[in-house]
Amino acid sequence: MIRSELPAAEVRLRPMTTGDADRVLAIYQAGLDGGNASFETVAPSWVDFDAGRLPAHRLVAVDGDGTVVGWVAVSPTSSRAVYSGVVEHSVYVDPAARGRGAARRLLDALIDSTDAAGIWTIQSGVFPENAASLALHRRAGFRVVGTRERVGRHQGRWRDVVLLERRSPLVK
Repeated sequence: MIRSELPAAEVRLRPMTTGDADRVLAIYQAGLDGGNASFETVAPSWVDFDAGRLPAHRLVAVDGDGTVVGWVAVSPTSSRAVYSGVVEHSVYVDPAARGRGAARRLLDALIDSTDAAGIWTIQSGVFPENAASLALHRRAGFRVVGTRERVGRHQGRWRDVVLLERRSPLVK
């Protein structure tokens, strides 16, 4: 069940498949090219993308033509058993499809998926300049834990990262 009140006709969600690889990586690269999405500058190969993300929590948003316009996925934060219920997520939307509710629908569906799987914390690091992502996360129930100042260099300059998390009210 998706909690978002956005019109269902705008985008449809479905599980990500290997057949989505080219579109997923192209959308990822477009986000990276914008300069405020990640410390990464080049999208990984599909093999590396696939190896680093949990298969059970990968979704894509498709438009009326069936074209992938966005995606969401999670990675484990640690291999230690005590952190098995903590994941880090990424959500990306094609720049041409922004403003149609895809990111919120993806994030809401991810929350439903992780809650059902017993995952108690979803976290993410967002550059402070990425106001749209920060607002999206706040609306979806994430809270700011803090700001990691000058945590890494990106394109020749030090960058801060706002650490966000959502604690599941369902997982006890």
